[in-house]
Amino acid sequence: MGKDVGEALTDAAFTRTRLKGSLIENSWSGAQSFFRRKYSKDLTGVDVAISGIPFDTSVSNRPGARLGPEAIRRASAPHAWGPIWPWRFDPFDTLACIDYGDCAFDWGEPMEVPAAIEAHVAGILAAGAATLNLGGDHFTTYPTLKAHAAKFGPMGMVQFDAHRDVEQDAGGRIDHGSMFYYAVRDGILDPERVVQVGIRTCFHGEETHGMTILHADRVHDMPAEEVAAVIRDVLGDGPSYLTFDIDCLDPSTAPGTGTPVPGGLTSHQALSILRAMKGLDFTGMDVVEVSPPFDHAEMTSTAAAIIAVEMLCLKAWARGAG
Repeated sequence: MGKDVGEALTDAAFTRTRLKGSLIENSWSGAQSFFRRKYSKDLTGVDVAISGIPFDTSVSNRPGARLGPEAIRRASAPHAWGPIWPWRFDPFDTLACIDYGDCAFDWGEPMEVPAAIEAHVAGILAAGAATLNLGGDHFTTYPTLKAHAAKFGPMGMVQFDAHRDVEQDAGGRIDHGSMFYYAVRDGILDPERVVQVGIRTCFHGEETHGMTILHADRVHDMPAEEVAAVIRDVLGDGPSYLTFDIDCLDPSTAPGTGTPVPGGLTSHQALSILRAMKGLDFTGMDVVEVSPPFDHAEMTSTAAAIIAVEMLCLKAWARGAG
């Protein structure tokens, strides 16, 4: 840790001169970037670009996820000072990360939003950086996956969620319950390399679409290492994406989401599984469906912020940290 030459002890999101490392800043003041990373549109030398995707027009229940990126950034501030427990290292010592700001789109042209998200993500990937998106609703993962598949080919995916999001329809709808059906149908996802963790809702037809499903009751009975072993076995080799819908967590842990479903994972369970996934590396990651209007005491946004930084710890571990 420590202060960069010329940096103030506030507004590090603008004043820091190095992309790596952490410094101590008053949590209640200053520019609220994700973990106080530098706000920048310069992708030179960047390992991971963190973006907000403030879109929630596809939600089927309670809205508000467009406010998620701001809330997650704000909730990250008290934790942005150094090593992450229990990793006992600071991922930002290994990874050059920036807060790339939010994806821009015209809310009055909703059918144009998917292409805007895809182009936003494609630009980051073209520069050689990985992505960490802060949602926004879960549909935002679909255009993100399209950008990844355009560069890497059909993707494997780990999906933490209460819902499978594979509902079938005639196509063309912007819906946070159908996009992974489209992704499989269109060859964006390789279903044999997809594992869905924490599922506890039913879908029409109950087709697996070739995916591996770890329902919530089974996950509750499995040690974290066993869940991670299934994930490793399913992913195998090849490019993979990690997506975490915050409603995977039980509403008692994360009430601030659009479609809460009782019986979910605790934050301890979810974080333990992520930590047991050491050695896996992902081309992109996201945390979605945080809806601050339904949150209490920043419970949900804080959980999302820690899940997001633990994803970065996974990536830093894969780069030799620890």
